[in-house]
Amino acid sequence: MSHHTSEQPPGIDEVLERVRTGYQRIEAREAHKAALLGDALLVDIRYAALRERDGLIPGAVVVERNELEWRLDPRGSHRLPEATGHDLRVVVICNEGYASSLAAASLHQLGLHRATDLVGGFQAWRAEGLPVEPATA
Repeated sequence: MSHHTSEQPPGIDEVLERVRTGYQRIEAREAHKAALLGDALLVDIRYAALRERDGLIPGAVVVERNELEWRLDPRGSHRLPEATGHDLRVVVICNEGYASSLAAASLHQLGLHRATDLVGGFQAWRAEGLPVEPATA
């Protein structure tokens, strides 16, 4: 077996580009509007330290990244009450919009075909002047 350099595993930038072609990402203002209309569930996957430092998005569900699939699988025994079905429009939010893309792709594999992620993450939300509340201990 000969190994050609062209068969290098893809780098993370390439992987991100590939997964993002599978769905339409969402901008902060649109996500805010959709959440207010009850058309989207905002899911914050940031680390606790970042939430404590920067605050929370009102109405967003906080789910640690390593629990995400279990919490949002409509058929799972550990699901959130909000995880009502595969048509749920989930908007995954991380700090800057990178980890959230991989998370959204993972939700697509569970059949959550409307799952998407926030372009620019929490930082973009805050930069748009959208609501943020302090994280309470």
